[in-house]
Amino acid sequence: MTEDINQSIPKPYFDIDKETKACGFTMPSDILTYSLLRTLAVSKPAGKFLELGTGTGLSTAWILDGMDSNSTLTSLDNDEAVLAIARKYLGGDSRLNLVYGNGEDWIKNNKGQKFDYIFADTWPGKYFLSDEVLEMLNIGGLYIVDDMLPQPNWSQGHPEKVTGFVKNLESRKDLILTKLNWATGIIIAVKK
Repeated sequence: MTEDINQSIPKPYFDIDKETKACGFTMPSDILTYSLLRTLAVSKPAGKFLELGTGTGLSTAWILDGMDSNSTLTSLDNDEAVLAIARKYLGGDSRLNLVYGNGEDWIKNNKGQKFDYIFADTWPGKYFLSDEVLEMLNIGGLYIVDDMLPQPNWSQGHPEKVTGFVKNLESRKDLILTKLNWATGIIIAVKK
């Protein structure tokens, strides 16, 4: 199955992956997650996309690859060094707005915005301010998170954060969600 994914890997991915490894960034998502992100992006033509936690742009490249020409993606990160890699390889895409800044501040300052697709891959929007981010999701919009299965880089107390986050999602009456015991552990929620 990995061979199928390899045949259609977005071109910028290879250069971004090489620089990601060279700079020592140790928190990229899994390639299976990237493939799913792209597939789900295709389902939102002329969509407004949000990625919380750009990192070096690995997942960003895949989301962009699934988006149509009428879609836009806002992707933010608080680490200028890794964001510079994303900017170097993806910054020329007019559909993409790369934002350097604090995720918590950005969420608080942009509460009025609405999105069709949100990939929350950092603490703000996932482990805190998740309710605020979910209010930014349009009806029928996708909210996607990964790293829900135990990871080697989890700190002490992190499993409890994950458990609390999942319970919060499960308690919401405005979401339909599916938990996948696949890749790094994915949750896909749709706003109803």
